[in-house]
Amino acid sequence: MQSPFQFLIITIFDLYLMVILLRFFLQLFRADFYNPLSQFVVRATNPVLKPLRQIIPGLGGIDISSLVFAFVVSLLKFFLVFAVVNSGVPAFYKLLILSISDLLTQSVNLLFWLILIRVLMSWINPGLNNPIMAVIYQLTEPLMAPVRRMLPPMGGLDLSPIILLLGMRFLLMAIESWFLVPLL
Repeated sequence: MQSPFQFLIITIFDLYLMVILLRFFLQLFRADFYNPLSQFVVRATNPVLKPLRQIIPGLGGIDISSLVFAFVVSLLKFFLVFAVVNSGVPAFYKLLILSISDLLTQSVNLLFWLILIRVLMSWINPGLNNPIMAVIYQLTEPLMAPVRRMLPPMGGLDLSPIILLLGMRFLLMAIESWFLVPLL
């Protein structure tokens, strides 16, 4: 059973981790940085990422500093959870494995929810007249377009989100079995 402190630590760190990963994906997929959602993400992450970029440059269009920052936040989350709740910290290699697994899981979860939001909003309000939906479209289209091209025409029905969501659930299960099961 999860203690209230554990819940609080995990929730706060996971929310900020999602913002950091969103910053990474905004740059990776070259989304509109002048969008209000993008500006929020930039302002929430710039105090740490701006100086970190002086030390860790990008590599081939990939923002390495935001990945390092996300990894450190994840590492700190697990360190605090184990220190506060269990009154002890496991071996450092276990914290590293948990953090890498957490980053992969959080990344897949973030993309999963963005695709799900896009699908639900397409039923309610099809179109890109909302600035937040425009950014969600820019973040999900690079994933959905290749899947859409592989599928045969379905008479106007787009099954690419279903394929992607199933694939992401499979990936989450694989991450859990590859990283977490050997630790137990």
